[in-house]
Amino acid sequence: MKSEYEKGFLAAIMCTGLWGVLPLYWKSLIPIPSSVIIIYRILLVAIVSLVFARLKYSWHEILSPLKDKKIVCKYVITGLIITSNWSIFIWAVNSGHIIQTSIGYYIEPLAVCTMGIIFFKERLTFCKLIAIGLASLSVIIILIHYRQIPGIALLLAITFATYSAIKKTVKYPPVLSLFYETIFLAPFAFIYIVYMELHGTGAIGRGAFYHYMLLLLCGFATAIPLGLFAYAAQRTTMFVLGLAEYISPTITLIIGVLIYKEPADRILFMAIGVIWLGLIFFSYGEFKDSKNRK
Repeated sequence: MKSEYEKGFLAAIMCTGLWGVLPLYWKSLIPIPSSVIIIYRILLVAIVSLVFARLKYSWHEILSPLKDKKIVCKYVITGLIITSNWSIFIWAVNSGHIIQTSIGYYIEPLAVCTMGIIFFKERLTFCKLIAIGLASLSVIIILIHYRQIPGIALLLAITFATYSAIKKTVKYPPVLSLFYETIFLAPFAFIYIVYMELHGTGAIGRGAFYHYMLLLLCGFATAIPLGLFAYAAQRTTMFVLGLAEYISPTITLIIGVLIYKEPADRILFMAIGVIWLGLIFFSYGEFKDSKNRK
């Protein structure tokens, strides 16, 4: 029999592993346009999250938080932000920028840390300062070498860090949060899907039948990893969750380089190495802090 901690650890690995291989799923939906995938995802995530929420909570428990205008406002904002994050990610993957998405999610924990220091007055330790500095250095290396800002990576990191900062102020179970974040956009998504399909610009007829069937699973592709993450968060440590977060961009990077043959030179790997060094400092700092809190 596995202990609760071991089950949580396994769930964390499975969750981040699934997030890491998601580019394979989004790529498999081509020739359906990214914009169509995004609209379907909004609606299907709302439906799937409601089904999962209803399995655990009563209608009263699900709907009562929506009576608070401040909570509604925050979830509308977080819904728009996380939808932007999804949109950038799906478009980037299907446009040949998988490596940039992996860089974005390597930087993301450090961006979240920066948000915590700026907006929540969290303590800036020496290790965090070094980690943020190294992440900034990696962006500068890419900027100088490629003569362009790694826009996709920065947008993914910034949108998710902003999303995390706002989410810190509203604490509801993950499945309810996911429902609240998508339900306000779902009616617009439904209307737009009907419009697109009636005018022949939607998903139907864009590819083989299996493309459409795969598209209909995108709600589960979003909800299942999130459910595993919530399960892991209740049974393991934040340190383990933090380290597990680096599995997904590593898998994504391998997929981009080895499977889809995206261009990557020594300078790019040097920049990623600098990020990894920053993550080592960051993880060590978090480990020390967790020991001091005990």
